[in-house]
Amino acid sequence: MSTEVTSNSHGEPVREPDAALSPPAGAVTETKQAPPAPTGTPTADKMSRESVTVIATLLVATFVVILNETIMNVALQRLMVDLRVDAPTVQWLSTGFMLTMAVVIPTTGFILQRLSTRAVFLLAMGLFAGGTALAAVAPGFEILLLARIVQAGGTAIMLPLLMTTILTLVPLARRGAVMGNVSIAISVAPAMGPTVSGLILEHFSWRFMFVFVLPIALAALAIGARFLTNVGETEKSRLDFLSVVLTIPAFGGLVYGLSQIGGGHGAGGGPGTLAVTALVIGVVGLVAFVLRQLQLQKSEAPLLDLRAFNFRMFTVSVMLLVVAMIALFGAVILLPLYLQEIRGLKSLETGLALLPGGLAMGLLGPVIGRLFDKLGPLPLTVTGSSLMVLALWQFSLLNADTPVWWIITLHVGLSLGLALLFTPAFTTGLNPLPPHLYSHGSAIMSTLQQVAGAAGTALLVSIFAVVSAGSGLVAGMNAAFLTATIIAVAAVVLSAMMRKTPGAATH
Repeated sequence: MSTEVTSNSHGEPVREPDAALSPPAGAVTETKQAPPAPTGTPTADKMSRESVTVIATLLVATFVVILNETIMNVALQRLMVDLRVDAPTVQWLSTGFMLTMAVVIPTTGFILQRLSTRAVFLLAMGLFAGGTALAAVAPGFEILLLARIVQAGGTAIMLPLLMTTILTLVPLARRGAVMGNVSIAISVAPAMGPTVSGLILEHFSWRFMFVFVLPIALAALAIGARFLTNVGETEKSRLDFLSVVLTIPAFGGLVYGLSQIGGGHGAGGGPGTLAVTALVIGVVGLVAFVLRQLQLQKSEAPLLDLRAFNFRMFTVSVMLLVVAMIALFGAVILLPLYLQEIRGLKSLETGLALLPGGLAMGLLGPVIGRLFDKLGPLPLTVTGSSLMVLALWQFSLLNADTPVWWIITLHVGLSLGLALLFTPAFTTGLNPLPPHLYSHGSAIMSTLQQVAGAAGTALLVSIFAVVSAGSGLVAGMNAAFLTATIIAVAAVVLSAMMRKTPGAATH
């Protein structure tokens, strides 16, 4: 079937309704073996009770798995002692998690189209719960690392699953409000991770970081197994083995190389030979992966459908999210360094100081989502990006005597700016995609967020390390935040390009 594409007033390609529902070439569409359609079909501003249950279940599950992503950072020092390993070795508990995420996320577009909603959820939460249980009883470092990799496999699938389900179930007029709730999972959970782990480590063994998470994960798994219904349609598309193989050097090489630079493992604090080699392999692998996807788009379903980039607002939104993630990860890494190395705060005190910003970002998400539904993205993203630039610039002026209350205030301001960016960028970027590109668009966004986070960490930590070595810690911190400020200016330009996007199809 040929697909007609027209342009709307903003020059974006918009598929005609009959074409928007067609699957990629080479895919055979098959209706899922699902329970009867939910009663109370959603209208322009209403959702059925079953849809609310599905999304709420996925939100809770996503919160739990993302909380787990940052819960380990504070515990690495304790693990070095208990497991008798050195710093570069224990760092693999974080690096291995990131690598697994980077390799698995690009495949989620295929997984979400090939399997039913229920099957994907049970796979994701089953992996996560299994990995969590294994981590809690791990006798040594090797088993703990394996458990983290299993956890990461489940984590990688959850956010694209949540995004795709929202796009499928939520009426266009309500998407901003519902996407605002997603920010609770993607913002509050990482912010709470260090605080929660700090509190646990004050009173318990590191194993309890997993013991406390396991019952919540199992409860989410049980609720999902009982109440989750299948949404949308599956497609019998063939898995391209070469594409899967190419994700390993492409995304794994990039994230590993960047994380090694960011971790300062290179000789003399600079990028080592291994990190540079990994980056070169990553770039070559990424080029090969993209060429393979473009080739597959002509004849059959690709692993990751890059035709989502044909939609202008998707491309602008992805670029905006990449810049925002660099700023977010920079703050997440640099502020704890400042508070601990320069101001002498303990881990738990640092976590508590950064908690208000994370809570503000997440709890304002639903409000910002409702504002988005009324106002569109432009006023929100321009305000948010301007706030982000202002906060980062103020961070670049910090010294050894800056009051902690001012740092907390600036962090809340930065968090508010990011909250004003995330919900509009997610919603505006994904809205115009036709249904068969929902899962691929979500996977592309999640993949590039991982790479952007690793790149931001690598760049800013490297600048901090190099300048600190010659001019002291405060000068290093100022230089790193000034770099983040300059990068964030790009977000202001991209924000000014944001426009409200129509949906590709009615629900």
